Amino acid sequence: MENKWFTISVYSENNVGLLNRISGIFLKRHINIESLNVSKSEINGVSKFTVVIFTTEDWTRKIVQQIEKQIEVIKAFYHTDEETIYQESALFKIASNLLFDDRQIQNIIKESNAQIVTVSREYFVLAKTGRRGEIDEMYHQLSPYGIMQFVRSGRIAVTKSVMQITALLKEFQTK
Repeated sequence: MENKWFTISVYSENNVGLLNRISGIFLKRHINIESLNVSKSEINGVSKFTVVIFTTEDWTRKIVQQIEKQIEVIKAFYHTDEETIYQESALFKIASNLLFDDRQIQNIIKESNAQIVTVSREYFVLAKTGRRGEIDEMYHQLSPYGIMQFVRSGRIAVTKSVMQITALLKEFQTK
């Protein structure tokens, strides 16, 4: 089996220590977590972990089965990139003089559909939302000019197909 990108979605109760136990499952198998995001789900009181890994489907299936054994986990799923709609966000902090003195910076901002979040005398901050490759491309374009700070979010994703978790979560909420 070949390595591919997988997005794992974990629906759980919001309990202390669960993130540590879930990350331990990856650690035991020597699989690197490429991206991690935890947020509220569509059901009150239920959290959604979105984990991105690069491995085989066999390993991914085993990991999901192990995650589901955790007491607080309601259900876990995995999907390929083709089965999901996903985005990441990034912030770039750049010296302000470049915004006004270098036309190429303005072109990069325009061509990448980035937004200027704030401007001060010392720096300006750009926000870029998109797929990993789009953010990487913007990073490589801005690197020669000097990036003062850079941060990117974990992946957020929804599936293209209807997920049966909604009915399961509603049942959980009524308990």
